[in-house]
Amino acid sequence: MIRMSVFYPAGEGATFDHDYYREKHIPLCQSTWGVDNAEIDRGVDGPYVAAVHFRFESPEAVQEAMGNPGTGAILADVANYTNIQPVIQTSEIV
Repeated sequence: MIRMSVFYPAGEGATFDHDYYREKHIPLCQSTWGVDNAEIDRGVDGPYVAAVHFRFESPEAVQEAMGNPGTGAILADVANYTNIQPVIQTSEIV
């Protein structure tokens, strides 16, 4: 099982619309990539204002999702909820 996490670092001048993220952006990701679950974090104390974690069956499934033509719309949508450059980490769940 593979987890792809997207982190949004805190910083001066950083903005983040958590409602839009939860209600619009994450459902767009799920429908485009065909993933059922997404765990959303709202930063309380630490270096990130938000994060999301998606689970995929394999590294190939992650690559297939990233290659989906709809991924361009997902990337373009980031400007609708934040001015933060996201950090992506892909991990094997052990």
